[in-house]
Amino acid sequence: MPRYQAAWTLVFAGMLALSGCKLVKTEDEQKQAAAGAFNPDKMVAEIWDAKVVPFLQERAGTFQEVSALAAENLDAAAEKYGHKEKQGNAPWTFAARIDGVIVAEETKSRAGYVDVDVDGDRKADVRVAIGPAIRGTAIRDSLKFINFNEFKNQIEWAQYGKSFNTHVNGLLLEKLPRENLTGKTIKALGAYPLPAKGQLPLFVPVTITVGG
Repeated sequence: MPRYQAAWTLVFAGMLALSGCKLVKTEDEQKQAAAGAFNPDKMVAEIWDAKVVPFLQERAGTFQEVSALAAENLDAAAEKYGHKEKQGNAPWTFAARIDGVIVAEETKSRAGYVDVDVDGDRKADVRVAIGPAIRGTAIRDSLKFINFNEFKNQIEWAQYGKSFNTHVNGLLLEKLPRENLTGKTIKALGAYPLPAKGQLPLFVPVTITVGG
């Protein structure tokens, strides 16, 4: 009898020990979980050169052409240069090229920008974001090959849009000069959402050259 009691004591002790243990994932399992995690920065980097820039290069018209057609016939401009997700009430976002002269600058704010004259009248026609913070999600919203339904929820969709801004800032915008920009030439390819009446379009570049 004492031997049976001793055996049961050992089994019971083992069960208590197991109940206090936590299952820990192996290193391989942890790597697999990390690989499958949502990583919008990586997703953007992987398609930037192969898909994003080529798409906008093919889709864009000059800012003068795009804005004039949008004012005259929004449906025609949307068909030729624009994109809008079916979900929600986001405005049309247009692909365009800018070639002009900087007539004003704001570089003290984190949401820095330059105002650009594209028609030679020395008045601003479009505002170009130069970061480091970029308002809106114009790059994401201009791309026809990206679909909201491919994401789990609105949070992932928003994070993905922000990653485009982060990528272009690190790739291009943080390398731009920040002083004495007024009077310099600027060329850029990018996108902008249809602005409210009386407001300058806010253009977000995917390629940009300032001052030649």
